Amino acid sequence: MYSPTPPPPVPPPKPSSHDSSRLGTPAGKGVAFDSSGLIPAQARQSQQPQEIPDPGEQWLPKFLEDKSKQDLADLLSNPSLLNAVTHSLSTIHPSLSATHEALLASLNENINLAHHLVELEQHFAHQRSQTQAQLLSTHALERQWRQKQSEMDHALAPFAPASLYQRLTQGLQEQEMVCAAMEESFLEGDGSGEPATEREAGDWVRRYREARKVCYLRQERKERWNERRVGGWR
Repeated sequence: MYSPTPPPPVPPPKPSSHDSSRLGTPAGKGVAFDSSGLIPAQARQSQQPQEIPDPGEQWLPKFLEDKSKQDLADLLSNPSLLNAVTHSLSTIHPSLSATHEALLASLNENINLAHHLVELEQHFAHQRSQTQAQLLSTHALERQWRQKQSEMDHALAPFAPASLYQRLTQGLQEQEMVCAAMEESFLEGDGSGEPATEREAGDWVRRYREARKVCYLRQERKERWNERRVGGWR
């Protein structure tokens, strides 16, 4: 006697509502994406596959219903043959076929997403390259500006307030030394011991007054500067 024939394998479970919500129709090169730019619009609008009732453990393909128990036992003992019968287009159960179609749709959707991500990566790489080039150009311009600014500061240094004040103080000191030298020279005379003539005394007074005038003007300017009464330098 033949031993009882084991029941055929149970078909794979149907996709859950969560998985079916992600199934979409394969899209071509002109796939349209949603507002985020990452997920095809078809994926948002994919419909849940039609529910096909599970045939149960007693289901057999039509062409196996009239086979002998020995033939069925041989089929069950051969995994390759059993897998071929289970997934053959002529023998597969509609519920398993629907699962395959849903899986294929998900795979196609993932392929489309991968292609789109590659395009985005290339676009971002191009944008990154342009941004880096602009950043390097900006740094170069910044270095040029700093060099120009340094040259400008160096050229304007003699006209800076500190330099002008220093020049004014130095000029005042020099003019005071000139006046002191003129006084000393007049008192010492020409070395002959004779007093200066009226003409010589008049010339000396005129030159001394001009020298003291310059000294007084510089002294006044310095005092005004110290009192912050110089226009533009307050």
